[in-house]
Amino acid sequence: MAETTPTRIPTVVVDDVHITYTVHGTTGGRGSATSALSRIVSRKESPGVRKVHAVKGVSFAAYEGEAIGLIGSNGSGKSTLLRSIAGLQPPTRGKVYTHGQPSLLGVNAALMADLTGERNVILGGLAMGMTMDEIRERYQDIVDFSGINEKGDFISLPMRTYSSGMGARLRFSIAAAKNHDVLLIDEALSTGDAKFQKRSQQRIVELRKEAGTVFLVSHSNGTIRETCDRALWLEAGQLRMDGPAKEVVAAYEKFTKK
Repeated sequence: MAETTPTRIPTVVVDDVHITYTVHGTTGGRGSATSALSRIVSRKESPGVRKVHAVKGVSFAAYEGEAIGLIGSNGSGKSTLLRSIAGLQPPTRGKVYTHGQPSLLGVNAALMADLTGERNVILGGLAMGMTMDEIRERYQDIVDFSGINEKGDFISLPMRTYSSGMGARLRFSIAAAKNHDVLLIDEALSTGDAKFQKRSQQRIVELRKEAGTVFLVSHSNGTIRETCDRALWLEAGQLRMDGPAKEVVAAYEKFTKK
């Protein structure tokens, strides 16, 4: 009797997605209000306004247990695509289908600067859907994982006293304390020392074993090779290559050396 192939369960399907957004320039000087009113009446766009076609017809499916790296030049559409999967940037055309609620973790996400790290762990845990009991149970693990207390009691200090790297590490630690159907990470693993990066990569492996899907945007090709089994290469908003991470990274590195 022939063996049956296990069914792969899709967690994200991106179907011919285009994302266009408007960038507004600045126009100053006297009479600008009059000029603006005239443009509104005539339905003309302001000088300096331009449309950016950030993602152009991208399609792919992601499955349970995959770690997928997104690589490409600056401005290639990686972060925009990630925000669209998270539901924060609606496609101009095409569809994004997700299983469960994707969680976006970005280095530049806002922090409550005047609150202590301790309070941010609680608020961040609640925002991720954890109960107070779960937060209390995992609190010390979150702090230890982040490593921010290794050189002092920083967890009791306001977040505004943290370096950007410390904030990013704590944010990743909060997000990684919970299992996710889909976890989207934007450059979080580029912060911190080698020890933290190793802990982060191991945690991603654990998340995948829990049948989650992890997307990782990183400018570190080494991180993509070591952390991901699959990679998507975006260039000028288009999906140039989709395949095993090592093969895609090698092709991208060859492209960038031309």
